[in-house]
Formats: sequence, structure tokens, C-alpha cells
Amino acid sequence: MDSFGHIRLAAGVPAVSVADVDFNVDSIVGIIEAAEAQHADILVLPELCITGYTCGDLFGQQALLDAAENAILRIAKVTENFNIFFVIGAPIRISGSLFNCAVAIRHGEILGIVPKSFIPNYGEFYEKRWFRSGVGSRITSVHSGEQEIPFGVDILFHLGAATVGIEICEDLWVPIPPSSDACLAGADVVLNLSATNETSGKHAYLRSLISQQSARCRCAYAYASAGFGESTTDLVFTGNAIIAEDGVIMAESPRFTTQPQLRCVDVDTERLRSDRRHFNSFTDIDAAIDYRIVNCDQLKVRRGQPLLRYVDPYPFVPSDPATLNQRCEEIVSIQSEGLMKRLKVTGCKNLVVGISGGLDSTLALLIAVRAFDRLGLPRTGILGVTMPGFGTTDHTRGNAHLLMDLLGVTSKEIPIHTAVEQHFRDIGHDPEVRDVTYENSQARERTQILMDLANQCNGMVLGTGDLSELALGWATYNGDQMSMYGVNSSVPKTLVRHLVNWFADHSEIPPLADALRDVIATPVSPELLPPDGDGKISQKTEHLVGPYELHDFFLYHMLRYGHEPLKILMLAEKAFEGKHDREEILSWLRVFYKRFFAQQFKRSCMPDGPKVGSICLSPRGDWRMPSDASATVWLRQLQD
Repeated sequence: MDSFGHIRLAAGVPAVSVADVDFNVDSIVGIIEAAEAQHADILVLPELCITGYTCGDLFGQQALLDAAENAILRIAKVTENFNIFFVIGAPIRISGSLFNCAVAIRHGEILGIVPKSFIPNYGEFYEKRWFRSGVGSRITSVHSGEQEIPFGVDILFHLGAATVGIEICEDLWVPIPPSSDACLAGADVVLNLSATNETSGKHAYLRSLISQQSARCRCAYAYASAGFGESTTDLVFTGNAIIAEDGVIMAESPRFTTQPQLRCVDVDTERLRSDRRHFNSFTDIDAAIDYRIVNCDQLKVRRGQPLLRYVDPYPFVPSDPATLNQRCEEIVSIQSEGLMKRLKVTGCKNLVVGISGGLDSTLALLIAVRAFDRLGLPRTGILGVTMPGFGTTDHTRGNAHLLMDLLGVTSKEIPIHTAVEQHFRDIGHDPEVRDVTYENSQARERTQILMDLANQCNGMVLGTGDLSELALGWATYNGDQMSMYGVNSSVPKTLVRHLVNWFADHSEIPPLADALRDVIATPVSPELLPPDGDGKISQKTEHLVGPYELHDFFLYHMLRYGHEPLKILMLAEKAFEGKHDREEILSWLRVFYKRFFAQQFKRSCMPDGPKVGSICLSPRGDWRMPSDASATVWLRQLQD
């Protein structure tokens, strides 16, 4: 497996014995060996882990400081054949001052030393008794034998696939953490060596700090804090190994354990860098200080290793039920608010909606009802129109009427068979030839009916097409592609089901909830071809263009992060392991790119519609693409 920008980031909490440097060295080396065995690229260990954080006035003892500095050289020697880049915490004496430092080591070489910027001296902390802040220090290097080691708070470590910045414990808790400047200067991985004692409620706050800092800085953030073995004279240290990426906690160790802890996860620096380019305001700010770059050997591309990372197969749909419920409520509110504004501005008190008995039109109808209720307009101003054609089944037709009746809107049925057959005669089309002309004639006839009915009642046609259909161009040009307002235009198909289900869960009318759940269970179909011999839907969209769960996954990773096709393929294999195999994913991924590029002309003239999430294809907003762009570069990657 090509890493595609993934690096393996690790946070470790070794066993510690206060002031017993030899014990601590063995424990630290054990964690480094374990991380190396798991093919970790970068490892962070706790603050002052060589001596223990709780040494107190022992930090003034020459014997302890000598042992600590010698221990750094021993650890470097032992790990000289390791590939891993790691940082350890140690007290370092320089020019009559003592600094609380992070020491960066790789291939047996001490690459740099970063001192702590903010020295806490409040409550249970009194570090200024022993340590000096690295801020304002004129010391830029430390001599060790013949080696001159860079020293300072202004150091970044460049490893090719990652640029690493370092801060220590309290640095994270201040209004502007050093990592903010480091990330503005190019760091995409931040390591925090910490020794945070545990108090009630503190852990949740700590997690939020780590999560939010990784989100603001659009970085990966690895945090390792002192654990069992530190002195409990006044404080208790429970050990935290936490790794976050762009606001999401990716891995964390349990607290209150007596055992050493190691957590490894693959973070995506390519994705982070893409995000920074996309959100250009990130690059509009310069770091407050100039950083020195320590160029290290580049991280090796790991091949043959499984991706150590959860890949969500449904990126548009939160997996947590409470979060999903909140997300659905927000989206429904955004959709209805957008429609309300459009109705208010146009002075329209009538809406015309084509109701097929399928998911999209059901959601559009539910949003229309919500908007009318909030505006105090009678629901009878919503004209739901079902237009049975050659492929309409009794099941979907029955659901369409049932929904309109239960919701109290005005309903109308206008069969299109006769009109379309006349159209076939007018253009000389054989109705037995069930090609694109056969299908699109029905779609355009339905749109013509809706538009003319809207003219009759001085109303608007409400569009029902969703984001996934726009991406694939699964709409008839100047047919169901057209409306006065596309209320579902930025809602992906995988989310439409959950939105309809949200209405079902919150309905106070049991028959309506049952009807909505029946719609959810109905296969997605344009119903343009005749039913099968049993009167059931014969034309299933996902058999023609592929599973929407795959296309939504492709769409998200292409538009949100600009991922290349082979990376999307790799991520999809991981996400849908055991459900869709590589060949199936590859086949539909080719279809996705071909259709996405070929169908841009439909999106270039799509109606207005509210943006509800991070992905939107509006030509007036998020997506500007020439209609005649070539897909060659993308498809070439997917050649056999």
C-alpha cells in the first residue's frame, strides 16, 4: 500500500520511577522499540520523562542532571538503527540556566532541542523555581562533543511528508499556543510533551483543547502525558496518549492504568495540506516568529502495511445517533429557511411539487410543509402532483397519494401516457425503442406540466433533485434538472434517507411515520421503464450508475480534499472492506469520473438552492468548472 500522504503518528506513556534515570531509560527505550515495531514514523513521549516530572528540588542536584544528559546520549546510541523520529522530555543545563526541554532524535542523532515556552507558576505548579522559559533566550545551539545541536523555541523539523513543531504542556493552555505560530510557519504535525495531573473535569477540557487546536491549526496533534509512577505526594498523574487530526480525536489511551501505553494511528498530512490551501485565510496570516528548519532524512514510504486509521464509509452521515439527530434538525432548518426566504421575497404563496413516491420528492414535500407552517401559510397552497407514466408502479403511486393526503396538501394526478405517446408520434419515435428519448420525453413532459401549473396558480416549482444526482448528472436536461428552487441541491443521497427518517421519528401521526419508512425502503428509481411482470420496479438507479454510498464517498473525498483517484480507491477499499471489493469499487470509480466531468453542463445552469454542508456544486458558489474539461488525467490513474 502506498502511503498517499499518511504517516504513522504515535504517542507513548512509559513507566516512570521518580529520579531513577536508568529505570526510565529502559522504559523509554521499550516504548520506542514498540513504536518502531509498529512502523511508527513519529513518536512523542512525556515531559521530563527521563527523570520524572515530580522530582521537585532534585532538579537542582548535579547528579540527577548529569545522569539525565548522559541518558539522552545512551538513548540516541541504542536507537541509531531505528527509522523512527522521536522526542523525549529532559532537563537541560545551558549557560547557567536550566530548561525543561523536548529532545528530538533520529538515527542516533540529536537533531534539535526545543525548550518550554510558558512556565506555570500557579496552583499546584511552581516550575519557575527550577526552569527558565525558552522565550527570549539568545541561545541558539548546544555543543555536544563535536556536534552543534540547534536549540530554541523557533525550530521545526522537516521530514518530507511531515513538518514537525513541538510544544510542552502549559504551552497548549495559553491564549496563543506556540503551535499556532509553528503551523503558520509550515508545521503540519505538532507534538506535545506533557505532565498534566488529573483533577475532576480536567480531562474533558484537555480533550477539547487538543481537538480545537488541531482544528484551528489544521494539523495532526499528538499529546503524551506522564502517568503511573510519578509521585503522588500531592498530585495524581494518570497518563494520556491522545492523537487528534483536524478537530477529530483519532486515538487515545485509557487513563488510570498502571501499564505503559502506546497509541499509533495513520494521520493524513496530504489531506491537511490540501485543507490549508482550500481555506486560504489560513495562509493570509504570517507566523509571529521566523522559524529555523532542521532538515531531516525524509520519512520512508511504507508499502505493504495496512492503513492504521478508521475510514468512515459514510462521510456525510454522522455515526453517533445523537449527532445525526442534531445534524438532521440543522439541515432541515437550513432547507426550510432558504425556501421561506425565497417565498417571502417573491411573494409566492403557492408551491408546485412533483411527487413520485420516492425519497427526494418526499423530502422536498416535507420541507415545503415545514416552510409553509413556519410562515403561517395554509398547506393547501402546496400543490403536490403525481404524474404516472410508463414505469410508475402502484406502490409508489399509492405512497405519493398517501403522503399528500396525510400532510394535508392539495393533490393532483395527471397521467402522462397519452401526452408522451402523442409526442412520440410528433417526432417519429417508436415507443418500443426504450432508449434515452423514451425516458427523457417523460421527464420533460412532467417538468412542462409542473411549470405550467405554477403559471396557473402564480406559484413556484420546487425542485427535488439531490447532490448525488447533480454530481452524476442523473437528471434530464431541461427536465427534472430544472425548477425555481432546488431545495435538496446540496443534500447527498446517503443523507436523504436519514432526513426522511428524522421526519418519521418526529412525526406525531403514526400512519405518516409508517408511510415515510415505506418510502425509505423503496428502491431508488426514475420509473421511466415499464414495471416487471409482478408490477414491481424494474429500473433501479443503483444498478445503472452504481451504489450511491460509493458515489457519495468518491464525491466527498474528491471535492473536500482534492484526493487523487488512486488514493480515493485505497480509502474506499478500507472503508467498504467486506462489502465492496477492489474491482467493484474501481469499476464504479471510473463511472463516477466519466459522468462527473461529462455532466458539468447540467450543473452550470442549475437552479438556486441552499448549501447545507461542506460539499456543494453550485456554479455560483463552491464549484466552478468548465463544462468541456477533460477527465483524462483522473482516468489515466485508474487504468489497468
